[in-house]
Amino acid sequence: MLDARSLTKWYGAIRAVSDVSFTLAAGEVLGYLGPNGSGKTTTVGMLTGLVDPTGGAVLFEGADIADDPIEYRNHVGYVPEEPHLYPYLSGVEYLQLVADLRDLDARVSRKRIAALLELFGLETQAQAALSSYSKGMRQKVLISAALLHNPSLLIFDEPVSGLDATSALVFRHLLEELARAGKAVLDCSHELDAVAKTCSLVRGLHHARVVVQDTEQQLRGTLSKGSLEEVFQQLVSEIDPVGTARDLVNSMRLGA
Repeated sequence: MLDARSLTKWYGAIRAVSDVSFTLAAGEVLGYLGPNGSGKTTTVGMLTGLVDPTGGAVLFEGADIADDPIEYRNHVGYVPEEPHLYPYLSGVEYLQLVADLRDLDARVSRKRIAALLELFGLETQAQAALSSYSKGMRQKVLISAALLHNPSLLIFDEPVSGLDATSALVFRHLLEELARAGKAVLDCSHELDAVAKTCSLVRGLHHARVVVQDTEQQLRGTLSKGSLEEVFQQLVSEIDPVGTARDLVNSMRLGA
């Protein structure tokens, strides 16, 4: 369904993404992992058509998304890393705006919006301004907006940011249900173990390049580690996390 081919992005002399390739089929959940600054969000920008690649291409169902970006976006649900919302709108007004932009039938959109707000526990705040929402509540609105038009491809960039433990657990089960419903899902995150519990495939990004490319089970077996986080650290870490944490505490005593 989604085919990333040798995606590369330069910002002047800075290489943000280098030669990233993968495929994502219907019914799969791909975990796209890496530390901050590794190029995850830039990759997501290219996959959604919001950032033009310097090199390479993104294909959806065999066609280059650059050929008809508007038609492509009709099939995509996207949750960005930063929740840019209109603070003066209420939750229900924002979702209705999204529904109108998606040309959803009014009767269908009303039913879906009411159901999503209720399922995310936002029905009592539906008429409140988004400026009064917590970060987790705003994240739930963004996830609702991504699901609203029943897309075949969903791209999540740090989707559990701000969610409480219960809501994050619901989201992880949501990924499984989306895959079971035949959706293709990209879950972009730095929370390695949480992603590993639901992703059928794992890609790890470091210094703009893919350095981990395997199924989660094969990755564990190959390196015989107890958690995916330990596996990833073994492959890409340039620091000693334990030693660095100790040094940070010691730095608090400098000059005393």
